[in-house]
Amino acid sequence: MTEFDRRTLLRTGLVVGAGAAGGALLGGAGANAAPAWRPAARPLLTHGVQSGDVTADSALVWTRADRPGRMLVEVSRRPDFRGARKLRGPVLTPNGDFTGKVRLRGLPDAERLHYRVRVESLDRHGVVSEPLTGTLTTAPGRHRRRDVKFVWTGDVVGQGWGIAPDFGGMSIFRAMRQTRPDFFLCSGDTVYADGPLVESVTLPDGRVWRNLVTPEKSKVAETLAEYRGQFAYNLLDEHLREFAAAVPQINQWDDHEVLNNWYPGEILDDPRYTERRVDVLAARARQAFNEWLPVPVDGPMYRRLSYGPSLDVFVLDMRTHKDPNDGNTYADPKRGLLGRQQREWLIRELKRSTATWKVIANDLPIGVVVPDGPGAQEGVAQGDPGAPAGRELEFAEVLRATHRAGVTGMVFLTADVHYTAAHHYDPSRAAIGDFTPFWEFVSGPAHAGAFGPNALDGTFGPQAAFVHAPPVANTGPAGGFQHFGEVTIDGESEALTVHLRDRDGASLWSTTLPAP
Repeated sequence: MTEFDRRTLLRTGLVVGAGAAGGALLGGAGANAAPAWRPAARPLLTHGVQSGDVTADSALVWTRADRPGRMLVEVSRRPDFRGARKLRGPVLTPNGDFTGKVRLRGLPDAERLHYRVRVESLDRHGVVSEPLTGTLTTAPGRHRRRDVKFVWTGDVVGQGWGIAPDFGGMSIFRAMRQTRPDFFLCSGDTVYADGPLVESVTLPDGRVWRNLVTPEKSKVAETLAEYRGQFAYNLLDEHLREFAAAVPQINQWDDHEVLNNWYPGEILDDPRYTERRVDVLAARARQAFNEWLPVPVDGPMYRRLSYGPSLDVFVLDMRTHKDPNDGNTYADPKRGLLGRQQREWLIRELKRSTATWKVIANDLPIGVVVPDGPGAQEGVAQGDPGAPAGRELEFAEVLRATHRAGVTGMVFLTADVHYTAAHHYDPSRAAIGDFTPFWEFVSGPAHAGAFGPNALDGTFGPQAAFVHAPPVANTGPAGGFQHFGEVTIDGESEALTVHLRDRDGASLWSTTLPAP
């Protein structure tokens, strides 16, 4: 497709370019993910529409159909789609579980746009599905300064807490949508592939939590179809579907997309699994992740997205290159959970960034101790407040290199530990002094059991400015303690404000950081 044409823009149309969906076939299409195929009927879009990884001039748009068909997309500034530009996208096939993505290109920056998706039958030319519509806001261009707002959380449908219509479903997504963010950062555990659901759970007050249950959510996921079914299940929730259609996403994965606390090369000793090779399970999980979310499938999972002169978002992959979970006290600088290439990329891109704020999306927190059973550690920290050791060595290198290069405005956002908190790190309280003070904000869970708080490791001098955690482990969504965070950057002053919010959107705590 040609690049954006100014005269066309003045007529409210947009120029777009295509991308393809798919991935290698590792198994059959997701069971229970769509109504039965009726050859004589029109195609049906089964799980809504989503957009993701939006830039100043492009965006990914996603959908899924109930049969093979050609994905068709229209995009316009106008909600009535008058003068909209149309794009013939990829053919949706069983190889990709009938999901598909299109990369829209040549979009105007900092604009709220409308898109409409249909699928055309391959058997009957001109027969198309009913359309589904969505909206997205493109990022500001390099020189356009404006307000930016986004929300983040993680941990969706965990610890046996599924979609319970009697309790309002996953209403946190309605609350996030009502803040009208420019985008949503999902900080991992987008699904719980290792968390089977039962039909009912009796709550401490005697009420009964009744889960929607599908076959794929009735056991731990092992096959590709079962991993696909984890994502299909979450989109049964009306609040999540409406949110996904209205707010572009940035998704990263953590452990539960595969299974709890996994690392490459692990061999399971878990009787629930017939496939014990974690690398095999991770390959199937990653294919389902790529198929069912509006994420790019080319290149590494870590990436940088820019939102004008005020914000760069650095999305880390703290799972693909992770070393085995042990005591985490080694001195080997070649080990870690980022890996050498990602660590060098992060340092290089942070130095290159001219954005006022560099938000680092780390799905595992830095200073929070996350054990993996007795004697082993899942995260960066291990509880020893002394000099960096184990995986702390990687982050000591990142913090030291960026400090010496004069990098400012670094903020870390994470989830994982199922409570919300604000942690300030300062070399005056740390075992080392060669870094610039920074904040790490924790949010979640979105819809899962609430836990915490965890202990803090003193190596980098963290101090808890705020913590909101439940009094009882695995407090379900009905008990509160579900959280999301909101970040707003003022386009004029470039001050960054963080609100830590509850499930209904009420602000529990906030702070404003002046532009460095």
